[in-house]
Order: sequence, then C-alpha cells, then structure tokens
Amino acid sequence: MLGCFAPFSTTTASQTGGTRVPVVVELFTSEGCSDCPPADAALTRLAAQPIAGAEILALGEHVDYWDRQGWKDPFSAAAFSARQAEYARALRVESPYTPQMIVDGRDEFVGSDYAAAAGAVAKAVRDSARRMEVTLAVDQARGQTIPLQVRASTIDGTKLRGAADVFVAVTEDGLSSHVAAGENRGRDLHHTAVVRSLTRIGGISAGAATWSAEGQVALERDWRPDRLRLVAFVQDHAGRQVVGATGLDVGAAARALLHRP
Repeated sequence: MLGCFAPFSTTTASQTGGTRVPVVVELFTSEGCSDCPPADAALTRLAAQPIAGAEILALGEHVDYWDRQGWKDPFSAAAFSARQAEYARALRVESPYTPQMIVDGRDEFVGSDYAAAAGAVAKAVRDSARRMEVTLAVDQARGQTIPLQVRASTIDGTKLRGAADVFVAVTEDGLSSHVAAGENRGRDLHHTAVVRSLTRIGGISAGAATWSAEGQVALERDWRPDRLRLVAFVQDHAGRQVVGATGLDVGAAARALLHRP
C-alpha cells in the first residue's frame, strides 16, 4: 500500500453547492495539419476558464496519422489516434478528422469552432446528471514516478448504469515547435494542455456507487514541472461519455523528482 496522500490531495468541483462543474474538452490535433493551429488557439482560450460554472479540463491529443505527410509531430502518439477512432465509432462519425473537439465524450465538432465549443461546455454544465464526484491525490515522487490515488463516488449514491473506465492524463502547457516541413512549414506553433501520457488505471463495474484505486504516473526529465497537470476522469465504457473528472497541478511532487540531479 502507498503512504499518506494528504499533502497534495485535491477534490473536484461538482454540480452541488454552487461550485464549478468539471468538463473534459479533448482536442485531436496535429502539427502537420494546416487547419489545426486555430483549433489549438481555441483550446488555449478554453483553458483560461471563460465559461461560467465550468471547470474546463483541457486535453490536447496529437494524432500520428499526419506524420506521414512531411512533418512528424513531436507530441503525436498512435494511442491518441486509436482513442479518436473509438470516438468515431461511439459518436457515429464517418471517419476521424483534424481538428476535432469532443466535450465530455458527448458532443463533437470542428475544433476551431469556438462558439460550438462554448455552447457544448455550457450544455455540459446544465446537463450534469449521472456525474460522479472524483478526487485525486498524489504522494511524493518515487524514482521516476508519482504515486497517486483516485476515488470516485456517484452523486446521491445513485448507481452507475454501465461499466466505466478510469483514466489519468498528464498534460503540459507552454509547448511550441518550429515546423520545418509539411502544411505548416515555416510556422511557429504553440500548444496548451498537450497530453504527455494517458493511462487507464482501472475500471468500475456497472451498479457500483463508489470506487478507488492506487496507481502511478511516469514523468520524463524534459517535462517542465511548473507546467504539468494531472486530469483524472471516469468514462462510460460503452458510450464513451465522461461522467466525472477532476484536475490537479503536479507542483511540488514533480519538482522534487524532475529537479533532482
């Protein structure tokens, strides 16, 4: 068992008590796509928390299928392409495309459409039934990893209708690239909330009202600890809707590790 998590613990907001409702906003993007920079800018704007009542948890997921078109996106991963393909099936989208934005696993649209994004986030705040309250706590870094604990409980003890997956993402702000080839050749691109890793740490059975698990996330030495954030979220396994989430700045737990000589 891991030790005490209290020093770096946090609790998500929920729809009760006048607090902000956490809303997960995913952007599937690529540095190789000329239509994507405006969508990256839209995600940056959303991450500044402009929507009343919403705590926007931004996830910038760089797909790898553009890497064959002349420029290899340094932040791309096949796992993000696979995740987007899962969404295409669940949301009945003909095929994956970039830039694509998905809000709480429910609403999808062209990622540069800020008005659509703002509307979808506001809708998620209003339609917050079946949400779980999620808490995330981290302990002091050990080796190259940070131990963490995630807990989830349904609002008012209502049981989950179906099985769900629990994910933890590590995001980094303030990343940029000078693109030397492809559709964005010669451009300097800037990104917010780039997903550095996305890990499934467990599953919740249908009919459950509470759940908890301990796990760990690995950090790379070239990641900036002051720009890192953890996002934990619970996602319906069949329909891919997000039913609960929270975020936490990595802060001291990462600095102790990444600044170690």
